[in-house]
Amino acid sequence: MPKIRINNIIVEATDGSTILDAASKAGIHIPVLCHKDGIEHYSSCMVCMVKNNLKNDFIPSCSAIVQEGMEIDAASDEVIHLRKKAVELLLSEHRAECEAPCRVVCPAGYNIPKMNRLLADGKVREAVELSLSGLDSREIRCATCPGYCENACRRKKIDLSVSIRNIQLFVFQNIGENDLSMLKIGRRDNIEGIRKRFSSRIGHLEESELKEWIKESKNDAPRFREVNDFRTAGTEAESCMHCDCRAAGDCRLRELAQEFSLKDPVGKVVNSHITKKINYKTGLIFENAKCIKCGLCVRVCEDRNDEPALCFINRGFVSIISEPLTDEFSNILTTQTDKVIDICPTGALGHLKD
Repeated sequence: MPKIRINNIIVEATDGSTILDAASKAGIHIPVLCHKDGIEHYSSCMVCMVKNNLKNDFIPSCSAIVQEGMEIDAASDEVIHLRKKAVELLLSEHRAECEAPCRVVCPAGYNIPKMNRLLADGKVREAVELSLSGLDSREIRCATCPGYCENACRRKKIDLSVSIRNIQLFVFQNIGENDLSMLKIGRRDNIEGIRKRFSSRIGHLEESELKEWIKESKNDAPRFREVNDFRTAGTEAESCMHCDCRAAGDCRLRELAQEFSLKDPVGKVVNSHITKKINYKTGLIFENAKCIKCGLCVRVCEDRNDEPALCFINRGFVSIISEPLTDEFSNILTTQTDKVIDICPTGALGHLKD
């Protein structure tokens, strides 16, 4: 079994294993993004870069095979700098937002998009519990707020903003006194913490791109400025465009950006227009603006030939993940939807009900 040195620690590796495997065995952390155990290596993101000191070159640890006597640098400033550059490149064309504009401007940081989803699905009790979890006192801040959320609502650019403030107030009014008596102040997310979270800026949206956001909302449903019951609350909530990211709390790209203290670049490289594809048969949603082209969703289904799956189309800088050119998005991954959603390191793939 070959022995290599990683950060001056001698590690006995298994024949045929990668540097990443050896580092993990020794408890040495190397960040990854496009890698997943059990799936063929692809080395597309270069976030796992390490330096081979003997040859004075940089190699992806997820695919580089260990060789006897290697001396690997996995933690120097030079290596960290290159990893940061790799993440910055991914961010430069990541035309997506981590948080919806309504939640970003909310002085209390209430999870407005999630509330709308729960009410639209008729999950009344869960909506009440969400409202309770967001309180830092026995009163809701919406009562005295001028409605910054509605002013920031992207739906406003199409017709009317969602009646967020009245929805939030109505749900709060249905919190039982017993629930309020058990409220633990300070239980919700720290307000400043929400403001400081990494949040992508997609910048100017063309009219055609703006209409992509509306695909998840019901455009033929009645609108209610006054919310007096859970029926009207749920109906009005259905007009929400869901422009937040479903993976805001579970996005590997966001975690790495925070780990490296990176700010999202103001300018974005626009290689393709923002689109939102929805398979209503399976509930699969694909948002290409959030895709980093890691290929995990393609590789995890490569051994299946019984149904159409996601693949790469086009070439070079305009290469994107898509359904096959010979098929429709509504026909793909009829049995593998959950698998590709689980493996996606960003919020590019998600489920309609999430």
